[in-house]
Amino acid sequence: MIKFDKNNLKQWMRLGPRAMYGQFMLEIAKFTPNLMVISADLGRSSGLDRFKKQFPEKYMSVGISEQNMIGVAAGLAYEGYKVFVSSFAPFLSMRSSEHIRMNLGYMEHPVNLVALGSGVSMGFLGNSHFGLEDIAYMRSIPNMNLSSPADSAELGKTLIDYAENNRGPSYIRLTGIPGSKNVYSKDFKYTFGRGKILEKGENILILATGSIVGQSLIAVRNLHKRDIFPELINIHTLNYASKFITKILNKKKYEKLIIIEEHSIIGGLCSIVSEVIADNNINIDLHKIALPNKYLNNGDYNYLLNYYGLNAESIEKKIKKIVNV
Repeated sequence: MIKFDKNNLKQWMRLGPRAMYGQFMLEIAKFTPNLMVISADLGRSSGLDRFKKQFPEKYMSVGISEQNMIGVAAGLAYEGYKVFVSSFAPFLSMRSSEHIRMNLGYMEHPVNLVALGSGVSMGFLGNSHFGLEDIAYMRSIPNMNLSSPADSAELGKTLIDYAENNRGPSYIRLTGIPGSKNVYSKDFKYTFGRGKILEKGENILILATGSIVGQSLIAVRNLHKRDIFPELINIHTLNYASKFITKILNKKKYEKLIIIEEHSIIGGLCSIVSEVIADNNINIDLHKIALPNKYLNNGDYNYLLNYYGLNAESIEKKIKKIVNV
């Protein structure tokens, strides 16, 4: 039984989402007899070293062959296994996209794709390893679930949910690094398909996804000192975001809507929200804080967040400008 207590959450923050993926799978293996975990030669990078030693019969490495991995995973899922596969985000989402489209989306095989190091969290490895377009790719595939946990604790809740339920093919996007800001400091309720309100407010609505939720939370709490009280919602399940956001915007009137994500400004949460506004003829002042649609610099993760305006200080400044403070 995984305990989501204060001490564990602090430790998980220090380890980061990639290491915690492996740790959570160790626990999930104890109550999932038909579990199979597959890696494309990234067992150590997936935090799976202990897993493969403790559960060798539940672990498989296919080498650097992501497309083949999807075929193997689909076959195992067809035979009744609960399958989780992992690789770096661009290799998993783009190199394997046609195989995911047909073997998982079309055939509806319930394989869980765990995308390591998405956004700019691969830092110095640069554009070949950045996951800047993966939401756009995955959300265009029918039947595909798409989760973007805000921190390691929410990653744990997400993995448990997918292990306990047959939700069909799924893509789980890991962003952030060891030490990235925790969103949750104690146990919390996780509901698949629904966003989570982290800060209640008036007039200004902020929607964020992934580890950037933590940066956004710091910014929002700093804005309270200036008597600015935005409402902040964590959008952790992106394939259900349109319905949830439509309901939120129809229920309450906001003057300004701000989208924040560590993804290309094209195809991700910014595009999801833009589609909702256009489809429902909603009149609202929309602002987007995201990565530009171009090849980026490489460098330290925190440097890149600062450079591209996605750290807490930059987000706070941009919100002040939006509200004319």
